[in-house]
Amino acid sequence: MTADVGKPDRRGEVTSASRIVVKVGSSSLTTATGGIDPDAVRRLVDVLASVRARGAEVVLVSSGAIAAGLAPLGLAKRPRGLAAQQAAASVGQGLLVHRYTEELARHGLITGQVLLTVDDVTRRSHYKNAHQTLAELLQLGVLPVVNENDTVATHEIRFGDNDRLAALVAQMVHADLLVLLSDVDGLYDGPPSRPGTSLLADVRGEADLAGVQIGSVGSAVGTGGMVTKVEAARIATGAGIPVVLTSAANAEQALGGDAVGTLFHATGKRRPTRLLWLAHATEPKGRLLLDAGAARAVVSRGASLLAAGLTGCDGAFEAGDPVDLVDPSGASVARGLVNFDASEVPGLLGKSSRALLAEFGEGYDRVIVHRDDLVLL
Repeated sequence: MTADVGKPDRRGEVTSASRIVVKVGSSSLTTATGGIDPDAVRRLVDVLASVRARGAEVVLVSSGAIAAGLAPLGLAKRPRGLAAQQAAASVGQGLLVHRYTEELARHGLITGQVLLTVDDVTRRSHYKNAHQTLAELLQLGVLPVVNENDTVATHEIRFGDNDRLAALVAQMVHADLLVLLSDVDGLYDGPPSRPGTSLLADVRGEADLAGVQIGSVGSAVGTGGMVTKVEAARIATGAGIPVVLTSAANAEQALGGDAVGTLFHATGKRRPTRLLWLAHATEPKGRLLLDAGAARAVVSRGASLLAAGLTGCDGAFEAGDPVDLVDPSGASVARGLVNFDASEVPGLLGKSSRALLAEFGEGYDRVIVHRDDLVLL
């Protein structure tokens, strides 16, 4: 697909995209008191169906499960307790996907629900499975509806908001475009309610965000805010995926290529999703202390971390957890997924792979953090 001739304001990044991830926030799908807004869902689905009709594939990352469960459970507002949130999600998820299924069926489209947890984008085997499932759904012509698995996620292992999830899903499915829809029509250089503020039509890098006041408060039924949307845009654009940020009311114009909202231009190249998550959205479970040679090898040569370069560790981590790699000055130079438990590391310090093999046997001669599971900070 190409931009329409004679319409210079059309965004080529949008009209040429053949695979698009669309994220919609809770406040755009539900009433202020909780419960699904059927008209809002219908309008959104009509727009997504028009995108499919022009030949593009669509993945929808939809908030709203917890919000949709509030009214049926008689809850006046989003609960603070994790167990109550999980209960609301359990009730609301089925209602939300049922509504999407019915509305998409009007256009002859099939819906597939995909519930993800943090493990599905950070652990290699989970990531591969999630990627294959989404790829197969798209191959079969299904429109996947993705959400965090709120019914089982805990405070320690959750995305925290669907903006970041959408950015990671966009990378996972090799999307050409990410569209973030909310109740705000774009990024402003200050609070939109303040006189004299202006909409930023284009963001080409961090320099364009200098001095911009970004609010952090989400809606009464959601968890996001402009901070999480800008962070999601950083994740996606850093992976080579342009992002359009606008309101759900502007969905038709935005997905049609009109210059509405804010366009974040791609700034980097694609990287594995788990590395994007490591860089942008994890809390380290511990630290690995490196000698000067190991720090240089990791930072300058892109090497894996070997036990020979370790001088110490702290924290309570298990194999597969994210940890920070710290140089002799105390600076965190990288973050990676460690291959050993914290209890095992002290016995490995400073030893060569050959020595580890002789002392502990097969398996202990492997790297502490593999270069493919490591990102520089």
